[in-house]
Amino acid sequence: MSVNETVDDGQITPQNILIIDDEQAICLGCQRVLEAKGHRVEVCNDPRAGLQAALTGNFDILLVDLRMPELDGLEILTQIKGAEIDSEVVIITGNSSIESAVEAMRLGASDYLSKPFSPEELTMVIRKMASRSAILRENAALRSELGVAQGFEGIIGESRQMERIFTLVSRVAPTDGTCLITGESGTGKEMIVRAIHRLSKRKKHALMACDCSALAPTLLESELFGHVKGSFSGAVSTKQGLIEVAHKGTLFLDEISNISMEMQGKLLRVLETRRVKKVGDTVENEWDFRMVAACNRDLTEMIAEGTFREDLYYRLNVVPIHLPPLRERQGDIPLLAMALLRQFCEKNDVMVKGFTPEAMAYLEAYRWPGNVRELRNIVERIAILCDSDYVEPTHLPQEIRRPSVQALTTQLPQSWDEFKKLKQQVRDMTVRQLERRFLIEALQRSGGNISKAAEEVGIQRTNFHALMRKHGITADNVN
Repeated sequence: MSVNETVDDGQITPQNILIIDDEQAICLGCQRVLEAKGHRVEVCNDPRAGLQAALTGNFDILLVDLRMPELDGLEILTQIKGAEIDSEVVIITGNSSIESAVEAMRLGASDYLSKPFSPEELTMVIRKMASRSAILRENAALRSELGVAQGFEGIIGESRQMERIFTLVSRVAPTDGTCLITGESGTGKEMIVRAIHRLSKRKKHALMACDCSALAPTLLESELFGHVKGSFSGAVSTKQGLIEVAHKGTLFLDEISNISMEMQGKLLRVLETRRVKKVGDTVENEWDFRMVAACNRDLTEMIAEGTFREDLYYRLNVVPIHLPPLRERQGDIPLLAMALLRQFCEKNDVMVKGFTPEAMAYLEAYRWPGNVRELRNIVERIAILCDSDYVEPTHLPQEIRRPSVQALTTQLPQSWDEFKKLKQQVRDMTVRQLERRFLIEALQRSGGNISKAAEEVGIQRTNFHALMRKHGITADNVN
């Protein structure tokens, strides 16, 4: 590249950049171009010194040469990712083969540059990396805003699905866009609504929630729009509706799929005009509110069945946010379980330090039909009843201790890393199931005599008893 060429890449936040390359000319050329853009650049021609500098975590972006003596770029990349350094890594390679690029990306590189590259190509990659860093910072700030450090008071998740949701929430919250949040029961739809409100320009005003499944159509109309005194039997005074109370704030309609067709028409008109007439009144009033709705049903199927208005669906579905079930983000289960355990231990003034690896493996293998809500209830029960420092398999409900391989493999993962994890889970589960059967059958042959069963299979009695505890087996329940 020519070190005297520069391009205007627009306004981006200055980045701390480290260049690790044994070719001094490449380092100086990149440094000159990037410093002209306002970035702070350090250079290391010694790959080992460069690795030590990178491991400090003080750099936003690392430019690392693939081929260097003593220590190549892939090894540096592996060590950086192994140390969980958050820097974006761009591999510089003189070998433009697709194999080297794929290998670098597989190991965690964010992008690559093939020599020779132009100043335009360099600045374009740095702009892309700066944007990625900004999104990561937004996600970190969002997690902080959501109270992730305080456990279930916030939304916990590091899976790709949840990262995308955090990013989407951070972008839509400051706007007035209408949101439709979908997902199975217990996935945390209301948590997302509260996050949107807290991060919005309306956060100083009310967030009003209405469960549409809990009210009859006539009562729902009065609840949302309000009514005047004497408008119907029991209307002994004029009442404000939730829309009026939510003026300048946010209105959340939960389980919106349950409202009647007549009410859907009235709600559609309110959303289009922002004008509301109370039940029994002749005057319309205009209110400023943001609408967020949620449901656990497929509204497109209801439209096909003729039970939900298509025009209302499109009015609600301006910004769709779909929450995945817990079984599709298994990597978040340990984070959620530990956060919930800390919360309930503090609430109930008990001390449980954590989960044994065996107990956590059972939690990760379970399908969680009730999603996060089910996990929350079970962890609260465990926190109250656990009689040891760590949660063991015996403290888990029976349905969790007996997951099936078939249930675990109902839906296959879409990445190789997730598939490798699934293979290990299947192996572990198969071994656990075989081990449990082995112990039970040994006890059945010995008539429930633990010492005799241990001697027969060639295991010390203490080890046999420890395995029984691991699997929640007692001598009384094997026959």
